[in-house]
Amino acid sequence: MDDVDWERLIDQLGRGDCAPFLGAGACAGTLPTGTVLSNRYALRYGYPFSDAGDLARVMQYGEAVVRDPVDLKETVCGHLRSHGRPPVGDPGEPHRLLAGFPVTTFLTTNYDDFLAEALRAEGKEPHVAVSPWWDTDPAAAPRLPEPTVERPVVYHLHGSWAEPSSLVLTESDYLTYLVNMVDAVATDGRHPLPTPILRAMTTRPLLFVGYSLQDWTFRVLFHGLVRNTPRSNKRRHVSVQLMPEINGSAAGAGDAEAARDKARRYITHYLDRWNISIFLGTASEFCSELRRRMGRTP
Repeated sequence: MDDVDWERLIDQLGRGDCAPFLGAGACAGTLPTGTVLSNRYALRYGYPFSDAGDLARVMQYGEAVVRDPVDLKETVCGHLRSHGRPPVGDPGEPHRLLAGFPVTTFLTTNYDDFLAEALRAEGKEPHVAVSPWWDTDPAAAPRLPEPTVERPVVYHLHGSWAEPSSLVLTESDYLTYLVNMVDAVATDGRHPLPTPILRAMTTRPLLFVGYSLQDWTFRVLFHGLVRNTPRSNKRRHVSVQLMPEINGSAAGAGDAEAARDKARRYITHYLDRWNISIFLGTASEFCSELRRRMGRTP
């Protein structure tokens, strides 16, 4: 991101012309990462394969052990809730910082309720809705009120820990989610997203916080939106990208910094064709820089 990107983003956030899209990285430091969670349950269920850090595959195995997918999801939700909540009163905490802007529509692939709680702390009354990703019947889509600054909508695309059965957690869940998302658009023009959510995602610039290029949901969902958005409506988006794990030997001489440079160039090239400006770093680092540029920190 250069100065023009920052100025544009700050202006858009200030007038509410933006739709934040929160991923797991927004909860760093409060909830365990996917890898930590995956390794925990790989140990618990005796996962026999070498990819113990792949959460969806480990949970697919866990479902076979438990033989009750809802019970498995209840267990995971209980574990996540036991980790507590983001620090109260921290103006730089991602959820609290974003909740302070006059934004009407928030999207998340996280299970937690941190965003809704942050909005309530700002004196707002959020309407929280969960995607019925398992059901392709258009009638299953939740009816949402028109979002306003005082009553914004928070839409959970991958389920909520308030409804454990709604979680997109296992490999089968992710496949079902992606197939239903793509199929609903491709068949007869239907879209599985409620109208206010689809409108926000196709007419406003998106601010992705806490994703990486390894996240297939981010890639598939955004690619579908870009393809179906008229050129005249295309906006410049921002993504706070987590740097993928680096293979130092890929640089040719074991130079890790050279490998990171290659990774940065690739990510920049990959996302620029989707009209996305990138901030390479954590959600916390992004929020600190945003506050600094808005004059909220020394």
